[in-house]
Amino acid sequence: MASILDVARAAGVSASTVSNVLNGRHGRMQAETRARVLQAIEELGYTPNALAQQFKSGRNRTIGLIVPSVANPFWGALAHKVERAATALGYKVLICNAERDPQQEARYAETLLSSGVRGVIFSSSPLTFDHIAHLVRRGLVVAAFDRRGQGAEEVVACSVSVDNELGARLAGQHLVGLGHRRIGFLSGPIRTSSRAGRLDGLRAAMAKAGLALDPALVWQGAGIGGYGDTEGPELGRIGIRELLSRDDPPTAVVTVNDMYAMGAYAGARDLGASIPGDVSIVGFDDVDLAAVVHPALTTVRQPLAVMAEASVGALIRVLEGTDAGQEAHVSAMPQLIVRASTAPPKQGS
Repeated sequence: MASILDVARAAGVSASTVSNVLNGRHGRMQAETRARVLQAIEELGYTPNALAQQFKSGRNRTIGLIVPSVANPFWGALAHKVERAATALGYKVLICNAERDPQQEARYAETLLSSGVRGVIFSSSPLTFDHIAHLVRRGLVVAAFDRRGQGAEEVVACSVSVDNELGARLAGQHLVGLGHRRIGFLSGPIRTSSRAGRLDGLRAAMAKAGLALDPALVWQGAGIGGYGDTEGPELGRIGIRELLSRDDPPTAVVTVNDMYAMGAYAGARDLGASIPGDVSIVGFDDVDLAAVVHPALTTVRQPLAVMAEASVGALIRVLEGTDAGQEAHVSAMPQLIVRASTAPPKQGS
């Protein structure tokens, strides 16, 4: 691989002259000299060391995105939309799958910061950001996705999230309005702020109707390791079978996301139960698959494009020092999308 010194020797100039050409500083340079440098660059196939240039200039137009796992189409869609939003602002994105493991998140963030990437979007919705506080003290700028920054203001520079509690309240109100009284909640381990918010929202919707959420109908993958992000469909399948096998099963279930909902479809059918005839199911996210499964899934839509653009924009404004007067947190509104997976319960249920 050719170096800047190789280009300088081939053009018969100094390395600083080559650097001036690369950085557009050739106002006083003879046209013939600039032409020789450009010809040498082309002939040698020289590519500037972008990382070295970034350290020298103090600017790195790359941000990081740490997601639980793109195995869930929601996070894959987020990564795509973040990349598009960043590209429009002249930035690149490095994507890391950390499966909500705090140690893995910290390792990725450490690597990004050591490589000159100062801004990172974290989308794991952790209960605490203590695991990266030491990196923030070293200059890391953190944008939280799917979590408000409250309680972590010294770590989180900006944050964007959907109103998770409101979204689950909308789902619960919909089911109560259809006549359901025994409603379950199906999730992986409830150890993130977003999952806790969704559970609280369902509980609030039922309480407003004079109903109590039966703790026995809150399934959160007892005994499984991690958070169940990559195993969502299988956990949904297992969870719905356990809930529907109880002596007094639910007539409707709200799932923590659409992948759990689709797993629940399979689990219900394993037992010979129909959707929505025997059990209504509501998801959360509104991934593309939600509209094409059978029956089409009733779900809570997150405005993902808006949230991705807001996350990228807020982070870059902080990095570039142009965030004066901007809100530190953006709360996006969820929307209930009613499709065919919900209906009134059977008479006598």
